[in-house]
Formats: sequence, structure tokens, C-alpha cells
Amino acid sequence: MTNEPKSRRHFLRGAGVALALPWMESLPVFAQEQSAAGAAAANKPPLRFATLYWSNGIKPAHWWAKGSGSAMEFGPSAAPLQEIAQDIVFIKGLFNEQAYKNPSPHQGRNANLLSGAWVSSDPSVIRVGTSMDQVISREIGSRTAVPSMALGIEPNELRLEDGLSMIYASNISWETPTRPATKEIYPARVFDALVDDGKGRKLDRSILDAVRQDTHDLQPKISGGDRKKLDEYLESVRSIEKRIDSANKQERIEGWRPTLEKPNMPRPANEIPQNVPDHMKLMLDLVVLAFQMDKTRIATCMLNNDLSQMNFKFLEGCHGALHLDLTHNGHVPELEAMYLKTNQFHVKQFTYLVQRMKAIDEGGSSMFDNSILMFTSSLFDGDAHGADQLPIVMAGGAGGALKGGRILDFLDKGNDNRRACSLYLSIMDQMGVKQDRFGDTGRRLPNLFV
Repeated sequence: MTNEPKSRRHFLRGAGVALALPWMESLPVFAQEQSAAGAAAANKPPLRFATLYWSNGIKPAHWWAKGSGSAMEFGPSAAPLQEIAQDIVFIKGLFNEQAYKNPSPHQGRNANLLSGAWVSSDPSVIRVGTSMDQVISREIGSRTAVPSMALGIEPNELRLEDGLSMIYASNISWETPTRPATKEIYPARVFDALVDDGKGRKLDRSILDAVRQDTHDLQPKISGGDRKKLDEYLESVRSIEKRIDSANKQERIEGWRPTLEKPNMPRPANEIPQNVPDHMKLMLDLVVLAFQMDKTRIATCMLNNDLSQMNFKFLEGCHGALHLDLTHNGHVPELEAMYLKTNQFHVKQFTYLVQRMKAIDEGGSSMFDNSILMFTSSLFDGDAHGADQLPIVMAGGAGGALKGGRILDFLDKGNDNRRACSLYLSIMDQMGVKQDRFGDTGRRLPNLFV
């Protein structure tokens, strides 16, 4: 039994809006909606989560870390992490059992990266599992105009490989076990989704328009006197909207406010950038913009598809070879040297994202401090299709819960908690989404968050 005070406060909800109503006699008694601690939390920046993915793994001999803090040392593939060593957690040994057991060396080990689910071996059936980013989106996505973003550089492929659809190799974010999240590769379309509310409606629409359906549903449940009170209250909100244009545009009247009201970058061209580094950088900038404007709090970005046909001729010494050929190189020294360059290039994209987010102040803390970032691939040894572990790097402050400059090694003898889904459960906990089980486990990952 609790002595916590009760309240008849109610909230009208719409896309990205939660509008508190006055006390009403005819509403059921709810538990206290907002304690003093809750009020303080409302004035803090929200927590965001993003996954940055690259395809076809690494060369194991080049992917290692040792030491701690800014003095950490890294293998050649991970060397660009040196710039952000104090900000990252280098994780060894986690894996997805269903991916490891799947006979398809690519499709069976890519689409399930964020779900730990079995990828169907029936060519006529597309089935994997709902990814953890979409599980989070289901719970908290309604708090922002865009529930989540799934971004990429290469388009979905519809051909077959090893008898299975390349849709598995083209997506890591899955809304349902049978449907991937819509992956956007056009920067201009991402930008347009952030400039409106993600549903084609302009930013300056009324708060009351956003909560109209909830208002309509509430009216039959309350007394005539409370309906009059509701009408008077909504009229007063309308008046406030007209007088406070900036609050109207941000759909906020009080509490924490994004550091940007309007984009601080020009709209990208309609076409896909033909220069791969420019395309990647632009997509990462759009993730930062989305977080800064609080248009979404959940994002995934695929730097390339699995079985990627991306041409790395833009890297000095890569001779125009395709990514798939470089990563499946048969230990040819010249190709392995180019493979290393692609690994370093991908790591530099993650380093860029971290540094961008660290530079954005949110009132005493940075965007980086208020985020959880994961950098990973669906394979470990790309040449051997190795899935006995995954290369994973975590970063971000997680609101004070994640400390960088560390290595977590789950390959220690006797360690029986090597499930990547344990990591995902721990991340979901931090994002306020509680699950008893996810994928192949109900256990959390120890020692990651404080």
C-alpha cells in the first residue's frame, strides 16, 4: 500500500504532444502523474539511441583494444577510435546464437543483428524478428514527431543470394518479423521529414489539432460540467498558441526545449550524393539534426548493405575494388591492405558522429552525454563469415549511466552470458522500455551501465 497522493490529472496525446488537462471531478483517480522528481526530469534533455552499422566485419588480427581511458591502444582496424578512447566501451565476445547457427553466411546473419531471431530459410517466406530499436520505438516513439529513423546509403536489393531474398542483407531495422522499417537513403527526404512533423503536416499546426482525436474520445467520458471546463481550458491553450509562436512551433510550453527550433543546415539536393563520403557524412549530420530538434530519439544508419557492392575507389590505394571483394579476399596481401583501409574509414564515421554530438551543448551537458550509441557489424571475421562474436563499440553518456575508456571482455573462460540480446535488454532498460525477455535471453549485460 502506498501513501502517494492521488490525482485526477489527465493527458491528451497526439504525435509528439502530451497536453496536461486540469483536475476534473468525473475522471477516474490516477496515480500521481508527476512527482517532484518527475518535474525535474522534464527539464532535462531526453535520452537518445542510435546504431551505426557497417557490413562484412573485420580482420580479427587487426581488431583489438587494450588499456583504459585515453591511454587505450587499438589494433589497426580500430585505430581511429584513439581520438575518442575515453568516450567508448570496447566490447568483446557477444554474439547472436541464431545467426551463428544459420547456414546462410550473410542473409542469415544480418537481418537478425538487432533481434537475435532466426532468419527464415524458406525463400517464399520473409521472416526474422522485430529489432530492438523498433521495440523501443513502440514504447516511446509517440513522444516525438518521427517515432524512429532507419537510414542507409545503399538501396534495398530485391535479388536472391544463396536462394534467399536480399531484403535480409539490406535492412537491420525491422518493424515486425515480416516487414523491415522503411529505410531512407535520400538525404532530402530525411530533411523534409524533420522540417514537418514526419507525417506531412507543417510545424506550425496547432497543438490542439494534434490532440483532437484524444479530445474527442475523452468528451463522452466526463460530466457536462467537466466538458465546459475542458472547452474553456482548450480555448485558453488556443490563445496561448497564438501569442507564443515559438512554443507553438515546437509543440512545447514548458520543460526542456531542443537547442534548435529550425534546421541549421540547408536542404540537401533531391538527388543521392554521388560521393560516398559526402553521402555518409550528410546522413550522420541528419541524425544529429533530428536529435537536436527532438524530432526523433531513435535512429539506425547502415553505412552499407551486407554483401555490399560499394566501390571504395575514393580511398587512396583501394584501386576501385568493391567492398564485397575486399572483405572476401582469400588472404591476398594487397586486398587485405585495402580491407583494412575500409575498416578504418568506417570507424572514422563513428568517430565523426561522436565528436559532432560532443560539441552540441544542451544546457550544461552535451548531446553525447544524453545519448547511447552503438557501432557494430553483423560479422566478425568477414573473410570467413565468422559469427562466433560481433565487433561492438558503445559510446555516449546515457545520462550519466555509461562510463567510457573501458574494455568489457565476455570471452573470459566460464562466462555464460555472451548474448548480444543481453546488451539490447540493458539498452532498452536505459531507454525506459522494460522487457522480461528479448531474443534468446532474459538476462541483462553486467557492468555496462552504472
